[in-house]
Amino acid sequence: MTMPDAAAVSSPTFLPSPIPLSAPRPPVLWTPARVLATRSAAQLPHGEEILRRCEAAGVPDIQVLAGDRMPSMRGDSDRAAYARAKQTLAVVVAPPSKRRLQPIPPSADWRVDLAEGCPGHCQYCYLAGSLSGPPLTRVYANLPEILAGMDDYVGRGTITSSSIERAGEGTTFEASCYTDPLALEHLTGSLSATIAHVGATDWAAPVGLRFTTKYDNVAPLLDLDHRGRTRVRISVNAEEITGRFEGGTARLAQRIAAMRGLALAGYRVGLTIAPIMPIPQWRLHYGQLLADVAAATADIPDLDLTVECITHRFTEVSKNVLTTWYPRTKLEMDEAQRTRKFGKYGAAKYVYPKDVMSELHSWFDAEIEAVLPGARALYWT
Repeated sequence: MTMPDAAAVSSPTFLPSPIPLSAPRPPVLWTPARVLATRSAAQLPHGEEILRRCEAAGVPDIQVLAGDRMPSMRGDSDRAAYARAKQTLAVVVAPPSKRRLQPIPPSADWRVDLAEGCPGHCQYCYLAGSLSGPPLTRVYANLPEILAGMDDYVGRGTITSSSIERAGEGTTFEASCYTDPLALEHLTGSLSATIAHVGATDWAAPVGLRFTTKYDNVAPLLDLDHRGRTRVRISVNAEEITGRFEGGTARLAQRIAAMRGLALAGYRVGLTIAPIMPIPQWRLHYGQLLADVAAATADIPDLDLTVECITHRFTEVSKNVLTTWYPRTKLEMDEAQRTRKFGKYGAAKYVYPKDVMSELHSWFDAEIEAVLPGARALYWT
């Protein structure tokens, strides 16, 4: 792994912030080519609401299936299957296995799924190694049942609930483990309903909802009575990476402007800087990113900002899937430049070598403290 010469970038010159603080662009909204709803999902009130929203969004092909099985997304090739799945939204009922919440370290105590899959085209997509089959986006029609199930997990977490540093967040529920809920909000309304539920419920102990997004359609969230119990983290990266590897998502400037709007509406906000990559002149690019965030939030009173840093990694399985989905990708996934690391369940992933990781970590720690002194760093991985 070749790192840029430190002397060449030790005194970076930042550009004027591109953040559109007025006259913002229209938000990025995904319109699937078709919607498939299972019979059971279409009969539920929230399923009916999703179908109404999809019709209003101009989806050209909306079908209610005769049963509860999704048709095959397979095509003439893996690439064709990918394209077909990415253009389809499935409205289904979350089974009991999806409603049994699981810990999600280091982010939160529990993972609560409103959907599975994402309409974005990120060439490093971690879902490629987590979900099997073509990447169909599924949204859950039995939302009230999912939300009612959260009650049983309050006060039982081991990630934030038992942490001295993060105990103030309460029992935390992560809503973006297998999806980007804001990307789907205009079609489902599920995220707004979840934020309102968390805000209005008289919980047995403090509760915090969390999600991260690469999208900017935050208008539906701004007037919700969230009561400060939701933290919205904006997924950001160097402009060189967002523009090259994150197709179908909001531009970086739009995301940061969205974060500003959320903070002004009283939300706790955060940065998920991911996946961090030591690209040429990475200090300059990431320094620009932090400077833009600082400029966009400088005048916000009582700003509650956290930062989570996640470096790029991949597995053999995810690499094989991603190179099938994106055969022309320029994303670096060279095992010879990485260190092999085993997770607690024995799965091997390829991460940056120790010296590269140390240099990145040290720089980000120092730069975040200098540029965003009021921010709270949660973890580095």
